Amino acid sequence: MRLVTWFREGTRRAGFGVVAVAFTVAVAFSTVPTPLYPLYERRDGFGAFTVTVVFAVYAVGVVAGLVFAGHLSDRAGRRPVLVAALLSEVAAASLFLAWPALPGLLAARFVTGLGVGTATPTATAYLQDLHARARPGEGPGRFETVSSAANIGGLGVGPLVAGLLAAYAPAPVRTPYAVFAVLLATAAGLVLALPETVARPARPSPYRVQRVRAHGGPVLFGRAVACAWSGLAVFGLFTSLAPGFVATALHQDSPAVAGSIVFGVFAAAVLGELLSAPLRPAAREAMGVAAEAVGCGAVAAGMVTGDPALFVAGGAVAGLGAGTLFKAAVALVAGSAPEDVRAEALATFFLAAYTGLVVTSLGLGVAAQLSSPATATLWFSGYLALLLAAVVLVGHADRASGPPHPV
Repeated sequence: MRLVTWFREGTRRAGFGVVAVAFTVAVAFSTVPTPLYPLYERRDGFGAFTVTVVFAVYAVGVVAGLVFAGHLSDRAGRRPVLVAALLSEVAAASLFLAWPALPGLLAARFVTGLGVGTATPTATAYLQDLHARARPGEGPGRFETVSSAANIGGLGVGPLVAGLLAAYAPAPVRTPYAVFAVLLATAAGLVLALPETVARPARPSPYRVQRVRAHGGPVLFGRAVACAWSGLAVFGLFTSLAPGFVATALHQDSPAVAGSIVFGVFAAAVLGELLSAPLRPAAREAMGVAAEAVGCGAVAAGMVTGDPALFVAGGAVAGLGAGTLFKAAVALVAGSAPEDVRAEALATFFLAAYTGLVVTSLGLGVAAQLSSPATATLWFSGYLALLLAAVVLVGHADRASGPPHPV
Protein backbone atom coordinates (compact mmCIF):
# COMPACT_ATOMS: atom_id res chain seq x y z
CA MET A 1 0.00 0.00 0.00
CA ARG A 2 2.83 2.41 0.81
CA LEU A 3 4.39 1.72 -2.60
CA VAL A 4 1.07 2.41 -4.34
CA THR A 5 0.60 5.62 -2.36
CA TRP A 6 4.17 6.74 -3.14
CA PHE A 7 3.65 6.01 -6.84
CA ARG A 8 0.40 7.98 -6.96
CA GLU A 9 1.93 10.97 -5.17
CA GLY A 10 4.97 10.86 -7.45
CA THR A 11 2.74 10.78 -10.53
CA ARG A 12 0.77 13.77 -9.28
CA ARG A 13 3.98 15.70 -8.55
CA ALA A 14 5.35 14.89 -12.01
CA GLY A 15 1.96 15.65 -13.54
CA PHE A 16 2.06 19.12 -12.01
CA GLY A 17 5.29 19.84 -13.88
CA VAL A 18 4.02 18.32 -17.14
CA VAL A 19 0.84 20.43 -17.07
CA ALA A 20 2.87 23.55 -16.26
CA VAL A 21 5.15 22.93 -19.26
CA ALA A 22 2.22 22.10 -21.56
CA PHE A 23 0.43 25.27 -20.43
CA THR A 24 3.57 27.31 -21.10
CA VAL A 25 3.92 25.89 -24.61
CA ALA A 26 0.22 26.48 -25.38
CA VAL A 27 0.38 30.10 -24.28
CA ALA A 28 3.77 30.67 -25.94
CA PHE A 29 2.33 29.62 -29.28
CA SER A 30 -0.26 32.39 -29.00
CA THR A 31 2.46 35.07 -29.16
CA VAL A 32 4.63 33.51 -31.88
CA PRO A 33 3.36 36.00 -34.51
CA THR A 34 4.33 39.03 -32.38
CA PRO A 35 7.86 39.65 -33.75
CA LEU A 36 6.72 38.51 -37.21
CA TYR A 37 4.10 41.25 -37.69
CA PRO A 38 6.59 43.73 -39.23
CA LEU A 39 7.58 40.99 -41.71
CA TYR A 40 3.91 40.43 -42.59
CA GLU A 41 3.41 44.19 -42.95
CA ARG A 42 6.30 44.51 -45.41
CA ARG A 43 5.29 41.40 -47.33
CA ASP A 44 1.54 42.06 -47.59
CA GLY A 45 1.45 45.83 -47.28
CA PHE A 46 -0.97 46.16 -44.36
CA GLY A 47 -0.57 48.60 -41.47
CA ALA A 48 -0.94 48.89 -37.72
CA PHE A 49 -4.72 48.75 -37.72
CA THR A 50 -4.71 45.41 -39.57
CA VAL A 51 -2.25 44.06 -37.00
CA THR A 52 -4.62 44.98 -34.19
CA VAL A 53 -7.54 43.41 -36.08
CA VAL A 54 -5.51 40.20 -36.35
CA PHE A 55 -4.80 40.42 -32.62
CA ALA A 56 -8.46 41.15 -31.84
CA VAL A 57 -9.53 38.11 -33.89
CA TYR A 58 -7.29 36.04 -31.64
CA ALA A 59 -8.91 37.55 -28.55
CA VAL A 60 -12.38 36.82 -30.00
CA GLY A 61 -11.25 33.21 -30.46
CA VAL A 62 -10.17 33.12 -26.83
CA VAL A 63 -13.60 34.39 -25.75
CA ALA A 64 -15.31 31.75 -27.93
CA GLY A 65 -13.12 29.02 -26.43
CA LEU A 66 -13.98 30.19 -22.93
CA VAL A 67 -17.71 30.35 -23.65
CA PHE A 68 -18.05 27.03 -25.43
CA ALA A 69 -15.34 24.85 -23.86
CA GLY A 70 -13.56 26.57 -20.99
CA HIS A 71 -15.82 25.01 -18.35
CA LEU A 72 -16.07 21.50 -19.81
CA SER A 73 -13.25 20.00 -17.74
CA ASP A 74 -15.38 20.29 -14.57
CA ARG A 75 -17.52 17.47 -16.02
CA ALA A 76 -15.57 15.82 -18.86
CA GLY A 77 -12.23 15.77 -17.05
CA ARG A 78 -9.15 17.97 -17.16
CA ARG A 79 -6.98 15.66 -19.25
CA PRO A 80 -9.13 15.15 -22.39
CA VAL A 81 -10.10 18.83 -22.58
CA LEU A 82 -6.48 19.99 -22.25
CA VAL A 83 -5.35 17.50 -24.90
CA ALA A 84 -8.08 18.74 -27.26
CA ALA A 85 -6.96 22.33 -26.68
CA LEU A 86 -3.34 21.49 -27.49
CA LEU A 87 -4.34 19.64 -30.66
CA SER A 88 -6.44 22.59 -31.79
CA GLU A 89 -3.30 24.70 -31.58
CA VAL A 90 -1.48 22.11 -33.70
CA ALA A 91 -4.26 22.66 -36.25
CA ALA A 92 -3.67 26.42 -36.02
CA ALA A 93 0.05 25.92 -36.67
CA SER A 94 -0.87 23.90 -39.75
CA LEU A 95 -3.04 26.78 -40.96
CA PHE A 96 -0.19 29.24 -40.54
CA LEU A 97 2.03 26.95 -42.62
CA ALA A 98 -0.47 26.04 -45.34
CA TRP A 99 -2.22 29.40 -45.79
CA PRO A 100 0.25 32.27 -45.32
CA ALA A 101 -1.98 35.04 -46.79
CA LEU A 102 -3.95 37.47 -44.59
CA PRO A 103 -7.19 35.38 -44.59
CA GLY A 104 -5.18 32.36 -43.44
CA LEU A 105 -3.50 34.46 -40.77
CA LEU A 106 -6.91 35.56 -39.47
CA ALA A 107 -8.25 31.99 -39.49
CA ALA A 108 -5.15 30.64 -37.75
CA ARG A 109 -5.29 33.34 -35.09
CA PHE A 110 -8.94 32.58 -34.38
CA VAL A 111 -8.21 28.84 -34.00
CA THR A 112 -5.25 29.69 -31.78
CA GLY A 113 -7.59 31.71 -29.60
CA LEU A 114 -10.03 28.81 -29.36
CA GLY A 115 -7.21 26.59 -28.10
CA VAL A 116 -5.95 29.12 -25.59
CA GLY A 117 -9.48 29.89 -24.37
CA THR A 118 -10.03 26.20 -23.74
CA ALA A 119 -6.60 25.51 -22.27
CA THR A 120 -6.27 28.44 -19.87
CA PRO A 121 -9.02 27.66 -17.32
CA THR A 122 -8.52 23.91 -17.82
CA ALA A 123 -4.77 23.94 -17.19
CA THR A 124 -5.14 26.38 -14.29
CA ALA A 125 -7.74 24.16 -12.60
CA TYR A 126 -5.66 21.03 -13.40
CA LEU A 127 -2.61 22.58 -11.71
CA GLN A 128 -4.65 23.48 -8.64
CA ASP A 129 -6.10 19.95 -8.45
CA LEU A 130 -2.68 18.28 -8.79
CA HIS A 131 -1.12 20.61 -6.25
CA ALA A 132 -3.88 20.01 -3.69
CA ARG A 133 -3.64 16.22 -4.07
CA ALA A 134 0.15 15.98 -4.07
CA ARG A 135 0.70 18.48 -1.21
CA PRO A 136 -2.53 18.60 0.79
CA GLY A 137 -0.90 20.32 3.77
CA GLU A 138 0.47 23.26 1.82
CA GLY A 139 -1.18 26.54 1.01
CA PRO A 140 -1.95 27.70 -2.53
CA GLY A 141 1.26 29.71 -3.00
CA ARG A 142 3.06 27.15 -5.18
CA PHE A 143 0.03 26.69 -7.42
CA GLU A 144 -0.55 30.44 -7.77
CA THR A 145 3.09 31.13 -8.65
CA VAL A 146 3.49 28.28 -11.14
CA SER A 147 0.14 28.79 -12.89
CA SER A 148 0.69 32.52 -13.30
CA ALA A 149 4.33 32.05 -14.34
CA ALA A 150 3.34 29.44 -16.93
CA ASN A 151 0.67 31.75 -18.31
CA ILE A 152 2.63 35.00 -18.29
CA GLY A 153 6.05 33.41 -18.88
CA GLY A 154 4.69 31.56 -21.89
CA LEU A 155 3.54 34.83 -23.41
CA GLY A 156 7.17 35.99 -23.28
CA VAL A 157 8.78 32.76 -24.47
CA GLY A 158 6.79 32.76 -27.73
CA PRO A 159 8.14 36.07 -29.12
CA LEU A 160 11.69 35.31 -27.99
CA VAL A 161 11.83 31.92 -29.73
CA ALA A 162 9.98 33.16 -32.81
CA GLY A 163 12.15 36.27 -33.08
CA LEU A 164 15.38 34.30 -32.91
CA LEU A 165 14.14 31.74 -35.43
CA ALA A 166 12.91 34.47 -37.78
CA ALA A 167 16.26 36.27 -37.58
CA TYR A 168 18.62 33.32 -37.91
CA ALA A 169 16.72 30.34 -39.39
CA PRO A 170 15.44 29.91 -42.95
CA ALA A 171 11.81 30.69 -43.86
CA PRO A 172 11.26 33.29 -41.09
CA VAL A 173 7.44 33.29 -41.26
CA ARG A 174 7.20 29.49 -41.42
CA THR A 175 9.90 27.93 -39.25
CA PRO A 176 8.56 29.21 -35.87
CA TYR A 177 5.16 27.61 -36.53
CA ALA A 178 6.73 24.29 -37.56
CA VAL A 179 8.82 24.19 -34.38
CA PHE A 180 5.82 24.92 -32.16
CA ALA A 181 3.66 22.37 -33.98
CA VAL A 182 6.14 19.69 -32.84
CA LEU A 183 6.26 21.06 -29.28
CA LEU A 184 2.46 21.21 -29.00
CA ALA A 185 2.00 17.67 -30.33
CA THR A 186 4.62 16.40 -27.86
CA ALA A 187 2.91 18.23 -24.98
CA ALA A 188 -0.45 16.67 -25.92
CA GLY A 189 1.11 13.20 -25.84
CA LEU A 190 2.61 13.80 -22.39
CA VAL A 191 -0.66 15.14 -20.95
CA LEU A 192 -2.48 12.11 -22.31
CA ALA A 193 -0.42 9.93 -19.94
CA LEU A 194 -1.31 11.90 -16.79
CA PRO A 195 -3.80 10.91 -14.09
CA GLU A 196 -7.28 12.45 -14.16
CA THR A 197 -8.35 14.59 -11.19
CA VAL A 198 -12.07 14.95 -11.90
CA ALA A 199 -14.57 12.22 -11.07
CA ARG A 200 -16.89 12.04 -14.07
CA PRO A 201 -20.63 11.66 -13.36
CA ALA A 202 -22.20 8.27 -14.00
CA ARG A 203 -24.48 9.84 -16.58
CA PRO A 204 -23.04 12.45 -18.94
CA SER A 205 -24.41 15.91 -18.26
CA PRO A 206 -26.18 17.67 -21.14
CA TYR A 207 -23.95 20.19 -22.87
CA ARG A 208 -24.41 23.85 -22.08
CA VAL A 209 -22.38 26.93 -22.85
CA GLN A 210 -20.41 28.73 -20.18
CA ARG A 211 -22.53 30.29 -17.45
CA VAL A 212 -21.42 33.74 -16.43
CA ARG A 213 -21.23 33.53 -12.65
CA ALA A 214 -19.24 35.87 -10.41
CA HIS A 215 -18.04 33.41 -7.77
CA GLY A 216 -17.05 35.17 -4.58
CA GLY A 217 -19.51 38.00 -5.15
CA PRO A 218 -19.70 40.82 -7.69
CA VAL A 219 -17.36 43.17 -5.82
CA LEU A 220 -14.56 40.60 -5.47
CA PHE A 221 -15.06 39.54 -9.08
CA GLY A 222 -14.97 43.17 -10.22
CA ARG A 223 -11.75 43.64 -8.28
CA ALA A 224 -10.19 40.65 -10.04
CA VAL A 225 -11.36 41.82 -13.47
CA ALA A 226 -10.02 45.34 -12.89
CA CYS A 227 -6.61 43.90 -12.03
CA ALA A 228 -6.71 41.61 -15.08
CA TRP A 229 -7.76 44.37 -17.50
CA SER A 230 -4.89 46.55 -16.30
CA GLY A 231 -2.34 43.78 -16.70
CA LEU A 232 -3.64 42.54 -20.05
CA ALA A 233 -3.66 46.09 -21.43
CA VAL A 234 0.13 46.20 -21.07
CA PHE A 235 0.49 42.70 -22.50
CA GLY A 236 -1.80 43.61 -25.41
CA LEU A 237 0.31 46.65 -26.27
CA PHE A 238 3.55 44.68 -26.35
CA THR A 239 2.17 41.66 -28.23
CA SER A 240 0.42 43.63 -30.96
CA LEU A 241 1.73 47.11 -31.78
CA ALA A 242 5.02 47.37 -29.88
CA PRO A 243 7.14 45.51 -32.50
CA GLY A 244 5.85 47.85 -35.20
CA PHE A 245 6.48 50.88 -32.99
CA VAL A 246 10.01 49.67 -32.33
CA ALA A 247 10.65 49.22 -36.05
CA THR A 248 9.22 52.56 -37.19
CA ALA A 249 9.74 55.02 -34.34
CA LEU A 250 12.87 53.54 -32.78
CA HIS A 251 14.41 52.16 -36.01
CA GLN A 252 15.01 48.65 -34.65
CA ASP A 253 13.58 46.30 -37.27
CA SER A 254 15.18 42.94 -36.38
CA PRO A 255 12.67 40.24 -35.32
CA ALA A 256 15.19 39.12 -32.72
CA VAL A 257 15.25 42.61 -31.18
CA ALA A 258 11.45 42.85 -31.17
CA GLY A 259 11.11 39.37 -29.67
CA SER A 260 13.71 40.11 -27.01
CA ILE A 261 11.98 43.35 -25.97
CA VAL A 262 8.64 41.58 -25.62
CA PHE A 263 10.32 38.72 -23.74
CA GLY A 264 11.83 41.25 -21.34
CA VAL A 265 8.38 42.64 -20.53
CA PHE A 266 7.02 39.20 -19.71
CA ALA A 267 10.14 38.10 -17.85
CA ALA A 268 9.66 41.17 -15.67
CA ALA A 269 6.01 40.16 -15.23
CA VAL A 270 7.09 36.75 -13.90
CA LEU A 271 9.54 38.52 -11.57
CA GLY A 272 6.69 40.69 -10.34
CA GLU A 273 4.65 37.57 -9.57
CA LEU A 274 7.53 36.08 -7.58
CA LEU A 275 8.30 39.26 -5.65
CA SER A 276 4.64 39.84 -4.77
CA ALA A 277 3.94 36.25 -3.67
CA PRO A 278 4.46 36.89 0.10
CA LEU A 279 2.36 40.06 0.08
CA ARG A 280 -1.23 40.47 1.19
CA PRO A 281 -3.73 41.29 -1.58
CA ALA A 282 -3.86 45.03 -0.86
CA ALA A 283 -0.06 45.38 -0.85
CA ARG A 284 0.21 43.23 -3.98
CA GLU A 285 -2.24 45.44 -5.85
CA ALA A 286 -0.55 48.63 -4.64
CA MET A 287 2.78 47.33 -5.93
CA GLY A 288 1.26 46.45 -9.30
CA VAL A 289 -0.50 49.78 -9.72
CA ALA A 290 2.63 51.78 -8.85
CA ALA A 291 4.89 49.78 -11.18
CA GLU A 292 2.46 49.93 -14.12
CA ALA A 293 1.98 53.68 -13.72
CA VAL A 294 5.71 54.43 -13.59
CA GLY A 295 6.56 51.96 -16.36
CA CYS A 296 3.94 53.16 -18.82
CA GLY A 297 4.97 56.74 -18.20
CA ALA A 298 8.53 55.77 -19.15
CA VAL A 299 7.30 53.87 -22.24
CA ALA A 300 5.41 56.94 -23.43
CA ALA A 301 8.41 59.17 -22.74
CA GLY A 302 10.67 56.79 -24.65
CA MET A 303 8.35 56.91 -27.66
CA VAL A 304 8.06 60.71 -27.60
CA THR A 305 11.83 61.25 -27.29
CA GLY A 306 12.83 58.32 -29.52
CA ASP A 307 14.90 56.80 -26.70
CA PRO A 308 15.04 52.97 -27.05
CA ALA A 309 16.65 52.48 -23.63
CA LEU A 310 13.87 54.40 -21.86
CA PHE A 311 11.23 52.50 -23.85
CA VAL A 312 12.74 49.12 -22.92
CA ALA A 313 13.24 50.04 -19.26
CA GLY A 314 9.68 51.37 -19.04
CA GLY A 315 8.34 48.20 -20.62
CA ALA A 316 10.14 46.08 -18.03
CA VAL A 317 8.77 48.11 -15.11
CA ALA A 318 5.26 48.09 -16.60
CA GLY A 319 5.57 44.35 -17.15
CA LEU A 320 6.54 43.84 -13.52
CA GLY A 321 3.39 45.66 -12.45
CA ALA A 322 1.21 43.82 -14.96
CA GLY A 323 2.42 40.43 -13.74
CA THR A 324 1.77 41.43 -10.14
CA LEU A 325 -1.79 42.52 -10.91
CA PHE A 326 -2.54 39.46 -13.02
CA LYS A 327 -1.34 37.14 -10.26
CA ALA A 328 -3.53 39.02 -7.78
CA ALA A 329 -6.53 38.56 -10.08
CA VAL A 330 -6.07 34.80 -10.57
CA ALA A 331 -5.51 34.29 -6.85
CA LEU A 332 -8.74 36.12 -5.98
CA VAL A 333 -10.84 34.02 -8.37
CA ALA A 334 -9.21 30.63 -7.73
CA GLY A 335 -9.33 31.14 -3.97
CA SER A 336 -13.04 32.00 -3.93
CA ALA A 337 -14.38 29.21 -6.19
CA PRO A 338 -15.55 25.79 -4.93
CA GLU A 339 -13.65 22.85 -6.42
CA ASP A 340 -16.58 21.46 -8.42
CA VAL A 341 -16.98 24.71 -10.40
CA ARG A 342 -13.37 25.85 -10.41
CA ALA A 343 -12.91 25.74 -14.20
CA GLU A 344 -16.26 27.48 -14.67
CA ALA A 345 -15.22 30.28 -12.32
CA LEU A 346 -11.87 30.69 -14.03
CA ALA A 347 -13.51 30.59 -17.46
CA THR A 348 -15.90 33.38 -16.42
CA PHE A 349 -12.98 35.42 -15.17
CA PHE A 350 -10.88 34.94 -18.31
CA LEU A 351 -13.97 35.66 -20.43
CA ALA A 352 -14.32 39.07 -18.79
CA ALA A 353 -10.57 39.68 -18.97
CA TYR A 354 -10.22 38.86 -22.67
CA THR A 355 -13.34 40.86 -23.56
CA GLY A 356 -11.48 43.84 -22.18
CA LEU A 357 -8.44 42.85 -24.23
CA VAL A 358 -10.51 42.98 -27.45
CA VAL A 359 -11.62 46.53 -26.61
CA THR A 360 -8.06 47.56 -25.74
CA SER A 361 -6.60 46.06 -28.93
CA LEU A 362 -9.08 47.69 -31.27
CA GLY A 363 -8.71 51.01 -29.48
CA LEU A 364 -4.95 50.82 -29.89
CA GLY A 365 -5.39 50.03 -33.58
CA VAL A 366 -7.65 53.01 -34.15
CA ALA A 367 -5.27 55.31 -32.26
CA ALA A 368 -2.28 54.03 -34.28
CA GLN A 369 -4.20 54.51 -37.53
CA LEU A 370 -5.25 58.07 -36.76
CA SER A 371 -2.07 59.34 -35.13
CA SER A 372 1.67 58.78 -34.77
CA PRO A 373 3.09 55.91 -32.65
CA ALA A 374 4.09 58.40 -29.95
CA THR A 375 0.59 59.93 -29.78
CA ALA A 376 -1.03 56.49 -29.73
CA THR A 377 1.19 55.53 -26.79
CA LEU A 378 0.15 58.69 -24.94
CA TRP A 379 -3.53 57.84 -25.49
CA PHE A 380 -2.81 54.34 -24.19
CA SER A 381 -1.17 55.76 -21.08
CA GLY A 382 -4.29 57.81 -20.33
CA TYR A 383 -6.51 54.75 -20.80
CA LEU A 384 -4.28 52.72 -18.50
CA ALA A 385 -4.45 55.43 -15.85
CA LEU A 386 -8.24 55.03 -15.78
CA LEU A 387 -7.90 51.25 -15.40
CA LEU A 388 -5.42 51.62 -12.54
CA ALA A 389 -7.75 54.06 -10.81
CA ALA A 390 -10.50 51.42 -11.10
CA VAL A 391 -8.19 48.86 -9.45
CA VAL A 392 -7.68 51.18 -6.49
CA LEU A 393 -11.36 52.12 -6.12
CA VAL A 394 -12.82 48.60 -6.52
CA GLY A 395 -10.14 47.11 -4.26
CA HIS A 396 -11.04 49.63 -1.56
CA ALA A 397 -14.76 48.80 -1.94
CA ASP A 398 -14.07 45.05 -1.70
CA ARG A 399 -11.94 45.40 1.43
CA ALA A 400 -14.57 47.63 3.03
CA SER A 401 -17.33 45.09 2.34
CA GLY A 402 -15.94 42.21 4.37
CA PRO A 403 -12.94 40.47 5.98
CA PRO A 404 -9.64 40.16 4.09
CA HIS A 405 -9.43 37.38 1.50
CA PRO A 406 -7.00 34.61 2.46
CA VAL A 407 -4.93 34.78 -0.75
